[in-house]
Amino acid sequence: MANSPQAKKRARQNEKRFAINKARRSRIRTYLRKVEEAIASGDKDVATAALRAAQPELMRGVTKGVFHKNTAARKMSRLSARVKALG
Repeated sequence: MANSPQAKKRARQNEKRFAINKARRSRIRTYLRKVEEAIASGDKDVATAALRAAQPELMRGVTKGVFHKNTAARKMSRLSARVKALG
């Protein structure tokens, strides 16, 4: 258990940061799920719109440190390839 004032403050900061990151990660996953559902339905226009909405959220997750840059790039690449194949 944290005993020093510094360790107690660090514990508080970690809890706060964890909650923020958890919400951000959940939000990004929601956007990605919408793209997946649009791809599954076979509607290219909806899938393209969902992908365009998901990209900034995913990249924001990278700048905020929730995802690694290569992870986001890989997800975008694979999703865009699947959307492109719908045509």
